Formats: sequence, structure tokens, C-alpha cells
Amino acid sequence: MYGDEATVRKILTELGDTWAVVGLSNNRQRAAYGVAQVLQRFGKRVVPVHPKAETVHGEQGYASLADIPFDVDVVDVFVNSELAGPVADEAVARGARAVWFQLGVVDEAAYARTRAAGLEMVMDRCPAIEIPRLG
Repeated sequence: MYGDEATVRKILTELGDTWAVVGLSNNRQRAAYGVAQVLQRFGKRVVPVHPKAETVHGEQGYASLADIPFDVDVVDVFVNSELAGPVADEAVARGARAVWFQLGVVDEAAYARTRAAGLEMVMDRCPAIEIPRLG
């Protein structure tokens, strides 16, 4: 398990409400689109990060984490496991407080690096499933 219940709760309730969602575009068929809607419903600001830099759910998109001109609290990663590690490293470099790898996204080395840098991290879970459980 990569992120116990206490860590999940901490990320969702204590570490801030600005979430950069890497892989979020206007493609309604992708999981990131629906998850971002749920996060918004629960009061999170969702910042799309995608090469197209599209505006999604009313929020300006950016081509990369480095392009976002304000602080980001949590980086939610919707890319495949092979690409996820570098995204976690970017999250550390830009001062995020936590990294969340979505269902099916696992990189144990990235998890170790991110935790060693002092960030909270969850892998292979979905915040849209977890946040309603918090009550």
C-alpha cells in the first residue's frame, strides 16, 4: 500500500486546495476529466497540465508544471507509470506539498524519492473515490 488512510486524509483535507492535474485535457472519455470534476465539487482548484494547455472546467491549462505561475499544493498524476517518475521529480522541484499517482500508476523509486524529499505521496489510488469517503 502506497499511502495509508491517514496520508490520504491529510492530502485531501490538510495540504491545500490547489491541485495540478497532469494529463487533464478536454477529452471527456479520459478518467482525468471526471476526477477533476469531482475534485472541483469538493472545493479543490483544479489546474490542467497537458501539452495542449487547454482550459478545462473553467481553469486555464498549462503545458507543464513549470509553466504554472502560482503555488501548487498537490500534483495529481494521470500519465503512465513509465512517465510518472519525472513528474514526481518536477513536483518536488517546484515545491508541491504532495504527489498523488492515480489508479494503475506505480513507480516505487519515485515514491521513495518523493517521500525522502519530505512530500506526502499516494500511489495507485483515486482521489475521486477517496474524498467522498471522508464524510
